[in-house]
Amino acid sequence: MRLLVTGGCGFIGSHYVRYALDAGHNVVNLDALTYSGNPANLADVQNHPGYRFVHGDVCTAAIVEPLVHEANAVVHIAAESHVDRSIDDAASFVRTNVLGTQVLLDALRRDPAGRDKPCVAVSTDEVFGDLPFDRPDQKFNEHSPYAPSSPYAASKAAADHLALAYHRTFGLDVRITHGTNTLGPNQHPEKLVPRFVINLLRGEKVPLYGDGQNVRDWVHVADHCAGIHAVLTRGRPGERYGIGAENERSNLELTRALLELLDLDDAMIQRVPDRPGHDRRYAMNAQKSREQLGWQPAHSAWPGALAETVEWYRRNETWWRQSVVR
Repeated sequence: MRLLVTGGCGFIGSHYVRYALDAGHNVVNLDALTYSGNPANLADVQNHPGYRFVHGDVCTAAIVEPLVHEANAVVHIAAESHVDRSIDDAASFVRTNVLGTQVLLDALRRDPAGRDKPCVAVSTDEVFGDLPFDRPDQKFNEHSPYAPSSPYAASKAAADHLALAYHRTFGLDVRITHGTNTLGPNQHPEKLVPRFVINLLRGEKVPLYGDGQNVRDWVHVADHCAGIHAVLTRGRPGERYGIGAENERSNLELTRALLELLDLDDAMIQRVPDRPGHDRRYAMNAQKSREQLGWQPAHSAWPGALAETVEWYRRNETWWRQSVVR
């Protein structure tokens, strides 16, 4: 396939670009290179004959439309994704996540062959709000009601609704993924796992929100990318698919696992006030992806996936020292 990937210099995007190239596809990577887009994430493929980088904004129709026209499939990953930043500045999230999605969908709608070009819109389980602690049997699924808690989640929910509306109104082949919290190499240091690992490698304490009991379901980025590609190649138009690995861990449990991997103890934990609207528990039922797409997580086993991630940051100090958190 000739793939257009948006946001391909980010964390999940760069891993997906490499995944697609390894699978034999040609990839055009459109990325605005904002603070979280790092060209170094794809330094090893910059001369690959099937890879082309375009520096541009997904909100700019004049850039997006010709790239959509030359592609025969789209994987839309470009997004502002850090909840804390969305609380401080929601406008940039609405612009990139909502307007950017609309510009991309309109480019597909105006393309004479647009209806025949599958577009995977990479979303999140955060659009569903949170789950109760006392019901471990409950998980989100593709029919869960939308109830976003943060401006970030609300912007992704809006993007999902736009995508599904364009499917119904214009017949576009849009498919949506709902991925859980993702870990692995090359993740920007503002996110929990890299930030905590980097702090600890520097000998600094880690800032743990509230009581630390907020629960997240963790999937390795390699499995997340395999799930995205399964949706692209085997999914159905207008459908949504969950991607999760049944690795529910509280933030405190995760933090203590990191401390153990680095031979440290609870003295390195600094309790900080909880953030506003902090969801208590996420968990995604990925049964539909397993049964209909044949997707299975192969790299997310706990604690191996976490240990592998910690080791990558330990070995790649130059990379994370150049990724400034601001």
